[in-house]
Amino acid sequence: MAAESAIEEVEREEAEREKSVEKPVRPVEKLAEQQALPTAGHHTNNSKPAVCRSPDTRTSRSINRSTRSNSGPIPNSRPSTASDPTSLANSNGSTHPSQPTNQTGMTLTDLATVLAVQASAPAFPGIHAAARLARVPVIMYHDILPTKQVFFDVTPPELEADLQLIQKNGLTPISLDQLVTHLRTGLPLPPKPILLSFDDGYEGHYTHVYTLLKQYDYPAVFGIYTNKVGKKIGRSSLTWSQLRQMAADPLVTIASHSVSHPSDLRELSDQELRWEIVESKRILETELGIPINYFVYPEGKYDKRVQQWAGLAGYEAALTMNDEIDQFAGASDSLLSIERIGQSRLETVIEQADGGLMPLPENAFRFDAAVQLNRVTIDQVPLILATGGRPVTLHADSRYQVGEIIAKTNALAAVDGGFFSLEALNSNVMVGPVFSQNTGRFVPGQSKEIRRIANRPLVLINPTQVKYIPFDPNRHNTLAGVKAELAGLTDAFVAAAWLVKDGEPQSAASFGNLFDFDAARDRAFWGIDQAGRPVIGVSGDYVDSVSLGMALSQAGLREAVMLDSGASASLVFQGKSQMSYEPRPVPHVVALVPPQGLQLQACGLNK
Repeated sequence: MAAESAIEEVEREEAEREKSVEKPVRPVEKLAEQQALPTAGHHTNNSKPAVCRSPDTRTSRSINRSTRSNSGPIPNSRPSTASDPTSLANSNGSTHPSQPTNQTGMTLTDLATVLAVQASAPAFPGIHAAARLARVPVIMYHDILPTKQVFFDVTPPELEADLQLIQKNGLTPISLDQLVTHLRTGLPLPPKPILLSFDDGYEGHYTHVYTLLKQYDYPAVFGIYTNKVGKKIGRSSLTWSQLRQMAADPLVTIASHSVSHPSDLRELSDQELRWEIVESKRILETELGIPINYFVYPEGKYDKRVQQWAGLAGYEAALTMNDEIDQFAGASDSLLSIERIGQSRLETVIEQADGGLMPLPENAFRFDAAVQLNRVTIDQVPLILATGGRPVTLHADSRYQVGEIIAKTNALAAVDGGFFSLEALNSNVMVGPVFSQNTGRFVPGQSKEIRRIANRPLVLINPTQVKYIPFDPNRHNTLAGVKAELAGLTDAFVAAAWLVKDGEPQSAASFGNLFDFDAARDRAFWGIDQAGRPVIGVSGDYVDSVSLGMALSQAGLREAVMLDSGASASLVFQGKSQMSYEPRPVPHVVALVPPQGLQLQACGLNK
């Protein structure tokens, strides 16, 4: 069968199936349900809880699961007012307690922000930029049985130990519905979210896993390949009766894992793909009487053609796996390739779990978030990012390692700053004007150089906001000129180029005559993310400027500029260099300090 005719047939069958299978209402389309994202152990009085329920809900549950996919901010779920949606900060860092609130404590501004964020959701299967700021681990298990047979098997006591570890560390197990809503809309999840997934449909998923899930009241998703159900294939199998009982429980999400679990879907013909992806969905929906909205790629293998079939079949998301690198869900390429992490890595990732922050009004800033280090790879571009705190700059009296420049300050992280003159090894002369908090002095750029850097990003910082504007040599080479652009100015310097502007990566043409912008080099950068937090970082490997901008845009930055590149690229976090080499000394850094601002000790570097 030709691909076109197969696709048309699938579309016809999907239309017929939609008439007979009750579909959940998409969260973006059901604004009345945007009051609270249901969580384990937390729900409002006017919405049915998704994964925390009274004992009788197991038997009285309706087939309609629309209440499981509520979206919206989570009232009173975070201790910090910086991330509490009932106390969002505006661009001046103030709150709006005097505004009228609804029954969840949300103000009209909060609701407007939520609606704006949802309206900005990318086209399917895109992931919202704000969701890329969160760190949600999706943990992958296979068989659970008393005696291990392969290295990735897990015994029931080991699984319970994992659940106890999750509980002890204050993580919040979530459903796949919640994760997909978060990835689509960017709205935050509960604190320290984690999703548990179990593949293949072993009998132990009923006898051991389901029993423990009910005991701990934790949700999970089970990937089922239909040929295995009720048959002795492999070591053990679920029966249809067991699967129906599990599927009737709000704790459980059933996903298709194909019909026969082929080792590589990419090697199949269109007709074979149709059978594995479309037919498995039909069988599960017929046998269980519920919509099957998710797919799990056997062995994690897929390509664009396989993804296309998953989308055509009507799946809203698909889970994959990668043996070479662990990535959180927000780092996934799309909803049709959500990354997972093997269960053996649970202890490593739970400390990093984070549900993201409530989006702020447009162009607002958040300078009171905790400073955190994160490593992520996007489109094969490794990034090392330090996020949070309040941004400042330091201009040293000569050239030093970044760690030396911040050693006697309260800076928690720092990256090498703007371009500097190469005339002398001990020179602190910058290319373009510089104004830093540690000196309080404005140093104009040299007249012979400033014409060449016209229209490059002029970075302006005050205690509550940051501006990036094109540098004008005629207006911005005096202190009065830069202060006229931003009230309360504390820092200013000229960066190399825009990498991301208004959330969009910049094209090759935008770099003009910037030397080696298209070469693969170590790169340093800084900017503001979609949650209004400052971000400083370096590439974890050689990368060209255009590819870096694309990766940073996908990582959730709304603005980003390139700093110095090559051997000068350097990032320090909590006093430790994050580089695999010893960088070249520099005279200038962009640093992240606590919300109260920069604190200095007497030091020759800062005279």
